Amino acid sequence: MTAEQLPPLSRAQKIWALSAAALFLLAVGFLGFALNTGVMQPFAIGWLLLQIFGYVGALKFAKGDFAHPLFRSQVMLHVIAVMLLIAVIARGA
Repeated sequence: MTAEQLPPLSRAQKIWALSAAALFLLAVGFLGFALNTGVMQPFAIGWLLLQIFGYVGALKFAKGDFAHPLFRSQVMLHVIAVMLLIAVIARGA
């Protein structure tokens, strides 16, 4: 499919896609930190794998719609994971 054949993304789709990408990059960055320091490696690897399989599965069922409720719930699940990670780091400090 060429770019002329694809429908334009709505504002909501762009926001949810950007949110998912930001969370994915945060997980990759945390994985790099975890592998470098040796701290929380299983969580970092599992979180990244959960994002990959979760986003792909959600997009498959949502037929590529980034604003679909299933994809949005997947993004919010990872926002909760970030909050839990912050709580663990704050508790350890």
